[in-house]
Amino acid sequence: MQDLTNLVLTIVTPLVTKPDEVKLEIEESKDFFEYNLTVAPEDIGRIIGKQGRVAKAIRTIVYSVRTNGPKKVRLNIVDGK
Repeated sequence: MQDLTNLVLTIVTPLVTKPDEVKLEIEESKDFFEYNLTVAPEDIGRIIGKQGRVAKAIRTIVYSVRTNGPKKVRLNIVDGK
C-alpha cells in the first residue's frame, strides 16, 4: 500500500500551495482501505476543483490501482479545520 500512498501524494502535492500540510492517513475497514486526505483549509478548493472535477480525476486514478485481496480503495477528502 506504500505505492498507493506515494501515488496520491505525488498527484496532490503539486496542486496545493502548502505541501507541508498535506496528510494522508490510512484506515482499514472490513471492505475498504480508506485513504483520508487532509490539506490546508485554503487548498481544499484546489483539490476538489470546479464541480468536483479534480477530485473525480484523482479518485479515478487511485481506484484503478489493483489491491491484493477483495478490499477496495476509497479516497476521502477530509476538511482539516
